[in-house]
Amino acid sequence: MQVDGVLGYLQKVARYDRSPFTPLFIGNQRMGCINPQWRERLLGSESAVFVAVAEGVACQAGESFDSLSRILQQEAERWRDAGWLNGWRNERFTALRHDGLPLFELERAAFRPLGLTSRAVHVNGLCRMPDGEVRMWVGRRSPDKAVDPNRMDNMVGGGIAAGESIELALERESKEEAGICAEKLANLPQVSLVLAERPVARGLHREWLHVFDLWLPEGDAPCNEDGEVAEHVLLSLAEVEELILAERFMIDAALVACDCLSRLGYWGGAGERVKAFLQGEPRLSEATAGV
Repeated sequence: MQVDGVLGYLQKVARYDRSPFTPLFIGNQRMGCINPQWRERLLGSESAVFVAVAEGVACQAGESFDSLSRILQQEAERWRDAGWLNGWRNERFTALRHDGLPLFELERAAFRPLGLTSRAVHVNGLCRMPDGEVRMWVGRRSPDKAVDPNRMDNMVGGGIAAGESIELALERESKEEAGICAEKLANLPQVSLVLAERPVARGLHREWLHVFDLWLPEGDAPCNEDGEVAEHVLLSLAEVEELILAERFMIDAALVACDCLSRLGYWGGAGERVKAFLQGEPRLSEATAGV
């Protein structure tokens, strides 16, 4: 067990200098953070919609859900056509107000440039062997994926689309990625909430990961249906730890796996240090907030 190495990895992928980022206000709420490149773009080329204010940058696209959704989507389409955005998915995410209510919907590719907070569901596939050993089902992403090909992933992981509940996203992603039917997910409790936040080439990745544990009987293997997973492998917890240390996991999936190992008691009392890291900064009380 190498808890110090795991904590070093978490420090590397989950801590960063926030000082270059400028707060972004939308609908009179602080909703995102933009890096210097996007600050220059928004204030220089999009000054009809974005303006500098004392606290940062503010969006002047109205305050209603319909107005914000329409104008920001138009902006995003312009950024795409100008070559500023890649990875366009024709799929929208919902940006939530601080009280958890929807503020607007926007193409998911535009969330990172604006530093908006998205949401995703992740499922740890767990299996208890006859001798009592706990193992974890881990997916290897397809080599044809545009993002992180061949990287290791949780058994299930995917974004919550606009207008979709956590429960519906859990059902959809579980069926597509692991062939898990809805009956096996009935009343499955959420066991953790982890914030993934880090600078990326597109801007700032900030996503709440709603985490579930699904225990599968021995011999009941996940089966991918959407072609995004090349294979699922059943690994010992020590093998999972080694893959984390080797940086073979996608970062969000690594955070979820670390959380799971801690909750399973893999590191004993030292696992509390991992748990404290994952839940320490930012605080879980910010779960429904934009930032």
